Amino acid sequence: MKQNVPVAKGQVYEIAIESLGNSGEGVGRYEGFTVFVPFALPGERISARITLVKKNYAVGALVEILKPAPHRVEPTCPVYGTCGGCQLQHVTYEEQLRLKTQKVRDIMERIGKTNPDLVQPALGPDNPWHYRNKMQIPVGADSAKGAVLGFYAMGSHDIVPCTNCAIQNDGNNQIVAVCERLIRETGLMPYNEVTGEGMIRHIIGRIGENGWMVIIVSTAKTLPQAEYWVSEIRKNLPQVTSIVLNHNPRKTNIIMGRDCTLLWGDETIRDTIDDLKFRLSPHSFFQVNPEQTLVLYKKALEFANLTGEETVIDAYCGTGTISLFLAKQAKHVIGIEIVEPAIVDAKANAERNGITNVEFIAADAAKEMPNLVKCGVKADVVVFDPIRAGCKEEVLKAAASMKPKHMVYVSCNPASMARDIVVLRGLGYEVETVQPVDMFPMTAHVEVTSKLVRVKA
Repeated sequence: MKQNVPVAKGQVYEIAIESLGNSGEGVGRYEGFTVFVPFALPGERISARITLVKKNYAVGALVEILKPAPHRVEPTCPVYGTCGGCQLQHVTYEEQLRLKTQKVRDIMERIGKTNPDLVQPALGPDNPWHYRNKMQIPVGADSAKGAVLGFYAMGSHDIVPCTNCAIQNDGNNQIVAVCERLIRETGLMPYNEVTGEGMIRHIIGRIGENGWMVIIVSTAKTLPQAEYWVSEIRKNLPQVTSIVLNHNPRKTNIIMGRDCTLLWGDETIRDTIDDLKFRLSPHSFFQVNPEQTLVLYKKALEFANLTGEETVIDAYCGTGTISLFLAKQAKHVIGIEIVEPAIVDAKANAERNGITNVEFIAADAAKEMPNLVKCGVKADVVVFDPIRAGCKEEVLKAAASMKPKHMVYVSCNPASMARDIVVLRGLGYEVETVQPVDMFPMTAHVEVTSKLVRVKA
């Protein structure tokens, strides 16, 4: 039966908000019809102007809060609501953690067919601000000011000027402010992603334990007035130990190109997680919230329940960070990763930390896991930390055929994890506990790790 659509685009309606959606938007109903309203909170009564109508739902823009939720607060950031980086600054942090916990519980029950009581309260940091150690900020043009640096507006590539982000490490904010001034002073043209013209595309700041890295992403192989750039950055930002030019000439929305030129300083910066040391090159992947990364990894290690006698497979190992944590308490760890440069970094990280009981394989886990089974490899514990799409079924089936005692699933997408848990349940594994970890305060994102145990012989 065709559902009646009781709302029309451009009209204003009064709506009671019942829950929070996947992207942090309020979810309410008007005459039984679902309406999504960004920046509205559960328990609020609001008025919204409808901006999009589909056959099963509508989207509205918040017009007025008729009855505010008790947890509503004034956002810290002056561009909040325009910039697309944050979705939850208008909520107390305590309530953010509760909402993220509830989000995971709802997903586990609805998609994972799992008892929501197995989901533990989300773990958050003591300070939910200025936590990001990496900033990638696009460069745009303003007719009055010239070059401007900022973040993309919600749902578009329009740049919202901002050089003082509330969730960035303050060092990155300092890097951006200096580089914005230098682009204007040197008259370098911002890149236009529509026409493909211009030079400076992005400024990237990375904050390490021993220094800061500045990466200038450009369409050109050389940087005009490079000596002036280096002199000014060193004078104004003495913490900087590495200045790099990244060459990206392609008409693409991929931020970095393949080739880098060192303009000054060291090729890498150093960072640590717990007692593990890592060297970060311009292309190296590294978690952007070191404090919460340690919380997440320690929880994953706890779920692995290692005694020192186990063989562990880390099926999507990336640069080896989780593998190295596991190796400290396991007999042997095998890490698999399809991205070859990540495996190069993983091997270097193992050597740097003197860890010898880990091997890294550059391969597609969907092919390598079945291959390991054919070769008779047995795993006592299997760890999954896949991309947002989750694991391929071949990986899950191969892992289960090894009959490990435990599986640990780490995910940046609770929905894909819940879907994979349904598959693993059919293969003889059941969820014992689920732990959300808030890696990205003020945003709708939540990381989660779960422990699965073998229940079939």
